[in-house]
Amino acid sequence: MTEKTKNNNTLLWILFAVLAVALGALAFMYLNQRSELTELVEQMTIEKEELEEEYQDLAIQFDGYQQMDIRNDSLQDLLSREQQRVQDLLEELRQTKASNARKIAELKKELATVRAVMKDYVRQIDSLNATNARLTVENQQFKEENQQVRSRNEELTQANTQLTETVTRAAMLELTSCQLTTLNKRDKKTRLVGQISKLQFDYTIAKNITCTPGMKHLYVRITDPTGNLLGETTNHLFSFENQEINYTLAQEIEYSGEAYNGTCYWPVETVVEGFYTIDFFCDGNLIGSFPFQIKK
Repeated sequence: MTEKTKNNNTLLWILFAVLAVALGALAFMYLNQRSELTELVEQMTIEKEELEEEYQDLAIQFDGYQQMDIRNDSLQDLLSREQQRVQDLLEELRQTKASNARKIAELKKELATVRAVMKDYVRQIDSLNATNARLTVENQQFKEENQQVRSRNEELTQANTQLTETVTRAAMLELTSCQLTTLNKRDKKTRLVGQISKLQFDYTIAKNITCTPGMKHLYVRITDPTGNLLGETTNHLFSFENQEINYTLAQEIEYSGEAYNGTCYWPVETVVEGFYTIDFFCDGNLIGSFPFQIKK
């Protein structure tokens, strides 16, 4: 074999070796990029699922406000339109692939917009309720003034009665908010009806410096969509409006006069879809009532 042939063979083997190394590097880069792409798709899938849950939560909030007696047709129509918008966006999100990052980002921005709109509607509802309450009080005052003209004795009697009622109302606790979270057997948040094993209620009692501080017995009634009381037994009774009525669960809280945040739980075996109601009682008074919905 000539020296030239040997050199050519050596060069050929070197080229083969370089080619093998290059192919190996390309294969490694391909596998690495494929792994990163898989992780990215998994992350986008999780983000999409979380966004769906946020839309579902917002839809439930709209359902709750639709059950309220708003007494304003214009505001009611606006709520209905925004509720339908949430449903349309939720359906659009469900049909969007997890890999479509641009579309998911757009739907996330839409969610923030709808939340801002809903916050404004809630403010209007609160203002409307406050106005209705003020007008109710003013109407009552007008009736009382007419009664005062008829009889000074009745005026004094009504004034004393009103004073007593005002003091009583001022001393009453008021539960201002209640948020439902559905949990599975591992106490993890879930929206799947078949996996719900516990209901978690996070509530807030408003500040009231006129209320006598100390230990308070809080009674909770939860009624299902058919009107049945959950957990009804002959042993679960408390006094309300001169009657003994059943409750679902009870808590003992220490109230200092400042705002109080509490949580209560109720285990469930079978969950029925539909609208529920949770009522809170304390010191013989109904201090809060909230609707909530469980659905797929």
